[in-house]
Amino acid sequence: MNVQEIADLGPGDRSALFDRDAGIEAIRDDVRDIVDRVRTEGDVAVREFSREFDEVEVGNLDITDEAERAYEAVDDDVREAIETAADNVRTFHEAQLPADWREDFDGRELGRRFRPLERVGVYVPGGAAAYPSSALMGVVPAKVAGVEQVAVTTPPAEEQNPITLAAIHAAGADAVYRVGGAQAVAALAYGTESVDRVQKVVGPGNRWVTAAKAEVQGDVAIDFLAGPSELLVVADGTADPAFVASDVVAQAEHDPNAAVVAVTDDADLAEAVAAEINRQAGEREREDVIRAALDNDASGVFHARSTSEAILFAEEYAAEHLSIQADDDEAILSRIDSAGSAFLGPYTPVAAGDYASGTNHVLPTNGLAKITGGLSVDTFLRSTTVQRMDEAALGDLRDTIETLAEAEGLEAHAESVRKRFEE
Repeated sequence: MNVQEIADLGPGDRSALFDRDAGIEAIRDDVRDIVDRVRTEGDVAVREFSREFDEVEVGNLDITDEAERAYEAVDDDVREAIETAADNVRTFHEAQLPADWREDFDGRELGRRFRPLERVGVYVPGGAAAYPSSALMGVVPAKVAGVEQVAVTTPPAEEQNPITLAAIHAAGADAVYRVGGAQAVAALAYGTESVDRVQKVVGPGNRWVTAAKAEVQGDVAIDFLAGPSELLVVADGTADPAFVASDVVAQAEHDPNAAVVAVTDDADLAEAVAAEINRQAGEREREDVIRAALDNDASGVFHARSTSEAILFAEEYAAEHLSIQADDDEAILSRIDSAGSAFLGPYTPVAAGDYASGTNHVLPTNGLAKITGGLSVDTFLRSTTVQRMDEAALGDLRDTIETLAEAEGLEAHAESVRKRFEE
């Protein structure tokens, strides 16, 4: 990995860096066919797609009991780690719970109340790696919010990963189904003979999962359309290049399509980080995946002419994960608004947030941090505004309401106010 100068980036380079997407357009038609078949054929289609895509013959889709047995069977140290992470995630999300409120506004009693969704589906990835952490990040906030029925889907395998199942159980899932990919999203969105229909589908997945969420959006709610993992590190001359490189390499091992970036205004640090990334990548078990991610057009080590140029670069990139390893990290953070989750200081690796610090790792990618935040308790709540007025309060607003209603040509609206003041 070589150092690039931000000032030398051309329009094509900048487009590759800043116009990232989830890569779903090429498969939208295929995904639409999968979704339509699951909607019309139910379990039959789910099992057929499991044979075709996962190469697994699926009998009973419901493995809720299997998840409970896995929790009891895993090693004690694994169970303890799962519970510690779950407790931290739970505590952080409990702090997000909003309180119902009402206040007096010049005689008008106005307020908001918050209620949880009733049924939510959480997608927990499988495939090349096990993701027990994703189970915690999806299920725990939903249960904290008060969702009554949380269903989890996870891809089928000849032998389901016991650690993932244990985490799903520990998180508090009410139902667990062995189904993955676009067919899982469709099953949650529309229901099958085995899978109950939900109101919202959340959780990370591959581009087939993301495309399916795009397809069902509108029939059910979703969190957002997430792409491969992203990291941007902003560093200054005080940063340890080994620490910066280790975070870059860690996120690169997620996916060959991961986007990983380090930017600094210190030329010597930039060179040191690039060399350290190349060295550390060669020491990792998933070196092939890491090297592929490092070669992405949206990845790189960049030298900025100033701290301000580095900050502007970070704001435009709007990364899923933002690591700031600099002497005055708070000052830099105060100038960056667009990031899914921020990690401050040399001893706050992104892996901490991935697993156990308590914050959520289901975060917006592809620049969506400019318009939305990550998964939270808010994801699983709906709000209702509440108001009460007495005759005097309505009287204070009478002329305003009647004038605006008549200006809009809605005479009955105005009359509904007048009726209350007839002698």
